[in-house]
Amino acid sequence: MSEPARDTVHAPRSARTREERRVLASTLAGTTVEWYDFFIYAQAASLVFAPLFFAPASAESSGLAQLVSLATIGISFLFRPLGAIVAGRFGDRLGRKRMLVLTLLMMGLATTLIGLLPTYASIGVTAPVLLVLLRIVQGFSAGGEWGGAALMAVEHAPTGKRGLFGAYPQIGVPIGLVLATGMLWLTTTLTTEQQFLSWGWRVPFLFSVVLIAGGYVIRRIVEESPVFQEMLARRAHSSAPLRDLLREHTRNVVLTALIFVANNAAGYLLIAYFIGYGTKLGLSRPSVLAATVAGAVGWLVFTLWAGGLSDRIGRVRTFQIGYAALFVWMIPMFLLMQTADLLLFVLAVVVLSFGLGLSYGPMSAMYAEMFPTQVRYSGVSIGYALGAILGGAFAPTIAQALVQSTGTAVAVGVYIMVLSVVSFVAVSLVREPRGVDLRT
Repeated sequence: MSEPARDTVHAPRSARTREERRVLASTLAGTTVEWYDFFIYAQAASLVFAPLFFAPASAESSGLAQLVSLATIGISFLFRPLGAIVAGRFGDRLGRKRMLVLTLLMMGLATTLIGLLPTYASIGVTAPVLLVLLRIVQGFSAGGEWGGAALMAVEHAPTGKRGLFGAYPQIGVPIGLVLATGMLWLTTTLTTEQQFLSWGWRVPFLFSVVLIAGGYVIRRIVEESPVFQEMLARRAHSSAPLRDLLREHTRNVVLTALIFVANNAAGYLLIAYFIGYGTKLGLSRPSVLAATVAGAVGWLVFTLWAGGLSDRIGRVRTFQIGYAALFVWMIPMFLLMQTADLLLFVLAVVVLSFGLGLSYGPMSAMYAEMFPTQVRYSGVSIGYALGAILGGAFAPTIAQALVQSTGTAVAVGVYIMVLSVVSFVAVSLVREPRGVDLRT
């Protein structure tokens, strides 16, 4: 049974429209800032952390140091489920808004402190230990961020526009990637190699302070989700939402995790792996960063389009098209990249963004529609976090290891193809949820 055209049926239309704009701005700004912080680490790990924080390994083998540096990206993912559990529990009890403000501040603090860390040359083994600890804080924060932002957008949306509204927190990912890559491009362009290794890499991390301040102000002015407010008014929230989630909704948690696996793995190739891979092919660092920005812009456009498309043809069908596109493009993509031609490299990542967008844009709406209100924050956050562990956590590390062991990046394409099949099957097992009543 479908719900009324609006969840907040008594609010004047003009007031609802103003609040909708605030919500979309809040979820977009917040996720952009959060993912900027998360991605700037991933890209720095691909470019400079190996010699700066893992000097002994770098002296022994540059390849080994690069593997260790990329592995620190994945460590944070192991703590995302913990962040999802904590944020989900309190988000289902206290509201989406409070947890979003808290996760934003936690992420910003960790990112800023990374920008101030002494390197191995200054304090020895304490440097990589502190780096990993701050990366864990980033992972904990990211685990609680996405679910709250997705629900704020979807639960404020008219029934027929949930996919479009839910795409706004999703496009925070490619926008954050554009900002992170753009800042690295700017600093690498304006500094020499020695200056970049000495202090230039710190600038994008410290810039996070400015973004956090803006995101915090925007999030503070947004009202709590109307669906959550109605649930509180009915006193329908659970006394133990996590226990209820695991007892009654295990299947959907598993499906949400598996649905996300391939998208997250392929996304982290663009986010972190392609930058180092492109430079090893002989392309200049600014050129590869510019190609990454082009891919991120394509990801943004296709993600927003896919959200609206899922309102018309369904969430499941949109996902299926996206994963089929990823599967088909993997081998041709790496063959184009191996030519070491910049234009073909750009073409490869831009076409990749089509599959990424269609398998990411409908996610907020679909996941929200798969869980009842009282466990929704916990359900979408934990499923998303588990999918990230299985997908993107160690995708750059696995890609690096596959190339070193096989001598060809085509093996990485086969790896993503296998994950695409897994995610395609998982999403095909979901009964189309479009239009369900979110107030139940």
